[in-house]
Amino acid sequence: VRYGSGSGQQSVTGVEATEDANSYWRVRDATSGTGCRRGDPVRCGDTLRLTHLATGKNLHRLKEQRICHVSAYGDAKGEGDRGDDWTVVCDTSGGGGGGGGGGGLWLRSQRVRLRHSVTERYLHVAGARFGRPIAGQAEVSAVASGGGRGSYWLAAEGVFVKPNEASGSPGMGRAPSVERPAFVVSGDGADGAGLHDSGEL
Repeated sequence: VRYGSGSGQQSVTGVEATEDANSYWRVRDATSGTGCRRGDPVRCGDTLRLTHLATGKNLHRLKEQRICHVSAYGDAKGEGDRGDDWTVVCDTSGGGGGGGGGGGLWLRSQRVRLRHSVTERYLHVAGARFGRPIAGQAEVSAVASGGGRGSYWLAAEGVFVKPNEASGSPGMGRAPSVERPAFVVSGDGADGAGLHDSGEL
């Protein structure tokens, strides 16, 4: 479902049902990245893309500050632009992952925030449900301050690849790996809504 105004791009919303096939996203290297191998763990401070498994479009935010919503953008091969790039900011309050800026690994049990690389706004899900673009689903946007509960996310369900031997990962399957087939990004706050793309209708 596309936004009827603003960007006109494909909508991204929050849903509670983790078994929904439209809630799976693949972790990929950033648009400007030099490439990465399957099985390389994602580190705190890494910049990446989230590509929707069903449509091949990337989680995207426009440069314009007045447009707060996020969307799914790009061609079916997941090629878009720098508006698709997000930086992993690890939550250090719970321990077990290293610093938020860089160096530590993003562990499956660890909350993270996703900061847009161009606008420096944080991916956020609101607790309120709206009639548009899809009735009953939560609004997903990008906000200036990433301190609220709705700005924290987990790599929840999905397929996790065994880390490469030389990666320095603390153990099998503990760190989300780049180029793994799929995972559900679920919000820690706002009723635990998962990141959802309704697909093309």
